[in-house]
Amino acid sequence: MSIDIKVPDLPESVADAVIANWHKDVGETIAADEVLVDLETDKVILEVPVVKSGMVKEILFSVGDTVTAGQLLAVIDDSVHVEPSHTGQSSAKDEKAVGSDDIKIAAENNTRTEALHTGGAMSPSVRKLMVLNAIDESQVQGSGRKGRILKQDVEKFLAQRDIKESKTLTPVQEQRVSERRRGASSGERLERRVPMTRLRARIAERLVQSQQQAAILTTFNEVNMKPVMDLRGRYKVDFEKKYDVRLGFMSFFVRACVEALKGFPEINASIDGNDIVYHGYYDIGVAVSGPKGLVVPILRDADIMSIAEIEQSIIDYAIKARDNSLAIEDITGGTFTISNGGVYGSMLSTPIINPPQSAILGMHNISERAMVVDGEIKILPMMYLAVSYDHRLIDGKSAVQFLVTIKQLLEDPSRILLGV
Repeated sequence: MSIDIKVPDLPESVADAVIANWHKDVGETIAADEVLVDLETDKVILEVPVVKSGMVKEILFSVGDTVTAGQLLAVIDDSVHVEPSHTGQSSAKDEKAVGSDDIKIAAENNTRTEALHTGGAMSPSVRKLMVLNAIDESQVQGSGRKGRILKQDVEKFLAQRDIKESKTLTPVQEQRVSERRRGASSGERLERRVPMTRLRARIAERLVQSQQQAAILTTFNEVNMKPVMDLRGRYKVDFEKKYDVRLGFMSFFVRACVEALKGFPEINASIDGNDIVYHGYYDIGVAVSGPKGLVVPILRDADIMSIAEIEQSIIDYAIKARDNSLAIEDITGGTFTISNGGVYGSMLSTPIINPPQSAILGMHNISERAMVVDGEIKILPMMYLAVSYDHRLIDGKSAVQFLVTIKQLLEDPSRILLGV
């Protein structure tokens, strides 16, 4: 009996998916609940498992192909007995369990699959980039799921190779390499064209949508981080011992934002047509960096989460983002977003709203500056804060007071605990 493996239902906001990686080839056996294929959407990687063990009889798409919900991906022959120790390999017992015609079909399909899957788990764009730069697959350390080589890995390798070459070449050789790279020998200036990833394309689409559909304005302030830093320094060791998680700064910002949002409900609201939707919950998006770009997983009901729960959730999401294992539900929804450009050294920025939300907080780097306090000059660790907001819904006064409230809460963290 054959089992059809189809593309699962995709979320409403996701139109299609791309075949990212096949974990099995035609003729190999697969156990129940084992992942057969990874599908890459413009948001996350979806894993498609099989519901019953058997042999992969047919694969209908290759890596890089675009598929939509309900399309047939592969066919599994569940008449083949799969021993636990043989999972992922075709044994003689498996071959005997099927007829000679099935084995012949499997062999033919396997040949076709190998041709389709040239390049292993790499995407076509990554394979092309490696070929253009004469890079062997064994030279690059993959940072993707299960060691998959990503575009960023190849670009990092190229940068390191350029640095190494520049240190070992003589001036004459370096000039020749420079001329070759500029295409001087052929009279042409070299270019490299690679397709935009689905995640990057989706980010671009949403950012343009945000700029075009919202009246975005940004207000700024600065916060003295010394009280939070002193509190963190005083208790970080005991905190880590008790909760087995490090005490960072983000949890303070999440809690401060939640308290401020309670006082300014329009900032936690969104526009739907001619209606304003006021959310009675606080789902805070925290931007984290993944190998394919920035993603914003959601801390749901952040108002009832403890500091330790917030910190642990952020770490869990960061690991998922690194491993491309975020689920659709991890990154959908959200009523307000926090973006921390400070971890990359940003001093000041104007963050763009994540629609349909109405505001976003931008954190920046902490730097020591001379500040006047009670008539005296003191060196304090200061951070610039920015709140971008949709002026269609939020008045400037509310946005400014909202940001001032966050500043006051952070400069006196005890107010967060007391709710004042």
